[in-house]
Amino acid sequence: MSPVKSPVNGRAWQNWAGNQQAAPQRVVTPRTGAEVADAVRAAAEDGLTVRMTGTGHSFTGAAVAEGVLLRPDALTAVRSVDTATGLVTVEAGLPLHALNRVLDEHGLALANMGDIQEQTVAGALQTATHGTGRDSAGLASQVAALELVLADGGAVTCSREERPDLFDAARAGLGALGVVTAITWQTVPAFLLRAQEQPMKWDEVLARIDEFDAANEHFEFYWFPHTEGCLTKRNNRVEGPAEPLSRVKYWMDDQFLSNTVFGVVNRLTHRVPSATTFVNGVSAKALGARTYSDTSYKVFTSPRTVRFKEQEFAIPREDLVPALRELRSLFARKDWRISFPIEVRLLPQEDAWLSMAHGRRSAFIAVHVYHRDPHEDYFKGVEDLMTSLNGRPHWGKLHTRDAAYLEKVYPRFRDFRALRDELDPERRFANPYTNQVFGE
Repeated sequence: MSPVKSPVNGRAWQNWAGNQQAAPQRVVTPRTGAEVADAVRAAAEDGLTVRMTGTGHSFTGAAVAEGVLLRPDALTAVRSVDTATGLVTVEAGLPLHALNRVLDEHGLALANMGDIQEQTVAGALQTATHGTGRDSAGLASQVAALELVLADGGAVTCSREERPDLFDAARAGLGALGVVTAITWQTVPAFLLRAQEQPMKWDEVLARIDEFDAANEHFEFYWFPHTEGCLTKRNNRVEGPAEPLSRVKYWMDDQFLSNTVFGVVNRLTHRVPSATTFVNGVSAKALGARTYSDTSYKVFTSPRTVRFKEQEFAIPREDLVPALRELRSLFARKDWRISFPIEVRLLPQEDAWLSMAHGRRSAFIAVHVYHRDPHEDYFKGVEDLMTSLNGRPHWGKLHTRDAAYLEKVYPRFRDFRALRDELDPERRFANPYTNQVFGE
């Protein structure tokens, strides 16, 4: 059987935020790893590049396909689940929310994850998606093996024991080394998390960051620009029984207020930017404390229906508080009107070559704007600050960094580029974004 091919009429694809589009020459939906290999070889015969896109949750052009666009919709099988070892192998197109349900059914879980679970497993992994954690790192640190199709159409597997350099490079490879067709996750026994969400003033949060970091398995906070208000989140394991939010409370807080009302607020501030400071002040004062416990992935993740654009940088952990103070001072000097809160997360060091936390404990600062609002001046000001601290941009979030800069902040960047030269000398997996960050 041949993979399903689709005609391309005009704009065939755009990302979730709507700021990236692609009109590839061919769209293919492979159903097996062998069909991915066939598609790669066919592309080579026609002199076309190949990219596999996921659900489009990257704000950068990471998934943009100019030649052949591979859709992962049919690569969603759960190949194996070993409850004794925790090793679970799934295909590249399985969404994270489906993986979470499968793991939960078998008494397993990911040790840590970000707050969105709509991405495909491969898309989330290839852009080094992470959460926040004192001891548990991001997705790249929870992988035991990868299966890829290389530029010559050959299928390979890699792990810490088998082709370890490829494994360390490809875990966060942006699809530049090969098409990921399956991932073996190293999961942990299922666990409950107790979530404590508490409003707090800016000065108190900054004074207690080290305390919160040391005392909690997962700590993060949000600052509402133009205000003193922050929302802190502390997640820690508990034995149970679970005490989840009631359906009414979940709907009111996470669906109605955080999405429906927040969407209305952003439509308002989009039309009347001068209202932003007042609206943020109201939002900060309306924050309430809540405590609940539930299955880990239900605590880690939240629904997100208000579309936005995002930039995020990882900086050395020790630079976090000075960076935040300088960031706030920028708001005092600039004419920014920002309705979205700024998110701060923490992560231990990782060993994947292009993990943003490679080789150092890291703090992540993420800034957002409503998807219809201009972002350029705000993101540039924040990027200038982050890069003055040797910040590393999130691969899936907007930035302007190029290979010359990235080589300075990633110790294994040259090794990655050398491996790319070896495996894909004709740049079968290139697109404008990989040309920007790795060089042509």
